[in-house]
Amino acid sequence: MYHVIINPASRSGKGRKLWEQMELVLKERNIKYRVIFSEYPGHVIKIVSKLTDPLEKYGHINLIVIGGDGTMNEALQGIMDFSAISVGYVPTGSSNDFARALNYPRSVSRMLDNILGCTAPTLLDVGQITYLDAKDENGEPMTITRRFDVSCGIGFDAAVCEEAMHTDGTKGLLNKLGLGKLTYITIALKNLLAETGVKISYTLDGGEPVRLPRFLFIAIMQNKYEGGGFMFCPNADPTDGLLDLCIVSIRHKIKFLVAFPFAYSGKHVWFKGITCTRASKVRISTTGELWVHTDGEVHRKSRDFMVETLPDKLRLLM
Repeated sequence: MYHVIINPASRSGKGRKLWEQMELVLKERNIKYRVIFSEYPGHVIKIVSKLTDPLEKYGHINLIVIGGDGTMNEALQGIMDFSAISVGYVPTGSSNDFARALNYPRSVSRMLDNILGCTAPTLLDVGQITYLDAKDENGEPMTITRRFDVSCGIGFDAAVCEEAMHTDGTKGLLNKLGLGKLTYITIALKNLLAETGVKISYTLDGGEPVRLPRFLFIAIMQNKYEGGGFMFCPNADPTDGLLDLCIVSIRHKIKFLVAFPFAYSGKHVWFKGITCTRASKVRISTTGELWVHTDGEVHRKSRDFMVETLPDKLRLLM
């Protein structure tokens, strides 16, 4: 029995069209399934939370998620018991960085064959961010966490993601034309000119804080890619129990414009002011609130947060 969650809005309706193809295969093979269409942002979280709630007594769940990186991110937020669920994923978004890093086949039929034929799920690390400055409506400290399977970040890349989330008309048109990546590139060029004046420091695995005199962004990666194919951390491995960081503190922005295209091949690390490093736990503090993203989804600003990796957490059918 497979529970299938579909984001019908992903990539301007591509998710629904792919499901129609997949459903024929499931019927031909007499495979039992239950399909649920997500109806609004956050709906996938509620669906998966109910499926993996021990009180519901579903037993072990085989889930297939059809959607983009954001849909997969919502599924991660909803999992209450990771040992009780195995997840298959069919990417239909405009970025698909999670699938790109794992060398997914382009053929939908091959993806489905891999999912249905998987007898030993691949164990993947999951990243988790904890906002240390979160407060409730009464101003009292509270704990807010979010998980990610691609990346999280603060600064320039998060600001790009935040604006992209509010450009549905442009993004939708470009997706229909197969040019969804242009959404991010156009917004990125505009945000590059913005000045925040915020200072930042980071700490790796409880060591001494490192203060950056200049700062564009820090990307904290579980996988190699973000933003539709930018290989910000070429050596990132979602099975090594570590986070990879891309720290960009280039003095002149024109230099970053030169380095930016090299990120598609991972060669941006040749430029002075761009550093890649690794840790299992990272703390970031800033002098002012900035947008923070998880898998391209932006939910809040922060000035103090911790990021850690949860090893071998996600059971992926692949």
